[in-house]
Amino acid sequence: MNLDKFDLAILRVLQENARASLNDIGAAVGLSSTPCWNRIKRMEAAGVIRGYTVDIDPASLGFMDTVIVHVTLESHSEETLYEFGRALAQIPEVLEAFLVSGDYDYYIRIAVRDTRDYERLLRERLYRIPGIRHSKSCFVLRRLKETMLPLNGPTT
Repeated sequence: MNLDKFDLAILRVLQENARASLNDIGAAVGLSSTPCWNRIKRMEAAGVIRGYTVDIDPASLGFMDTVIVHVTLESHSEETLYEFGRALAQIPEVLEAFLVSGDYDYYIRIAVRDTRDYERLLRERLYRIPGIRHSKSCFVLRRLKETMLPLNGPTT
């Protein structure tokens, strides 16, 4: 899908505030409500806009720590990769999982309440997934940057 300057402007507004009204979006991008609505619906249908979400502070719900887990699997067959991904999808604490190149096969971001909660998760869930050869865990000490897509293009 080709996106023009109005589409990108609409996406910027929605990325900053997905609850913005059509009037607010239109005012910000220089279009009336109807063309904004049509463009948003077109981008939703094309899969550019995948959905709308709420950004919840994990600590407010008791998830005080984030752990990045690096995992190497025994096998790299399609079946093993599929089953591993399916098993991760069943663990609510897993926030993101990436199949990566390099020394490890996966980087997994997990939210936990504390170190004991992480130990429980390892024993009861993660280490019960067949095919894990090796893992390494890193606790996040501080988030240095959290960002949205650079819809203005790269900056210099």
